[in-house]
Amino acid sequence: MTKNEILKKVQNIEALSHEEMLEIFKLGGLEIPSARLEGYLADPGDKHYLDCGAEALGHFLDGLIIYKRGPSDKKTADDTPVALTNNLILKKVRIAYDLKEADLFAIFHAVDIDITKGELSALFRKEDHKKFRLCPDSILQLFLEGLEICERDML
Repeated sequence: MTKNEILKKVQNIEALSHEEMLEIFKLGGLEIPSARLEGYLADPGDKHYLDCGAEALGHFLDGLIIYKRGPSDKKTADDTPVALTNNLILKKVRIAYDLKEADLFAIFHAVDIDITKGELSALFRKEDHKKFRLCPDSILQLFLEGLEICERDML
């Protein structure tokens, strides 16, 4: 799953306008021109297509957390860049939507995925933990599809 696909999926889940997406990027600490966003959202074969890199998606997800939950009172002491893995994307989306364990199970259930408590917690562990499990693209994609279904059902 490409970073562009993740960006588009979140746009669909939230039904975000172009202006709202630009604001979310800004909230995440990255101000981008409108044409760049259009490139991120363009189809891969389109001449205006731009690859949304990990850094840009990371800023967007950070902005999404602020957009959905408001600014945090906590200040992070360490702003060292961290590789944007599927596990981190999953974690940022979980934070943005304030998802609890039961919500996560419901999301996976919506796309017919049976996941155990141990398997679920392994996706959110630190990479150096012995029970850490790498999140494959297929799980991230199904999670986002399940989130879209659950969010749509809540409307």
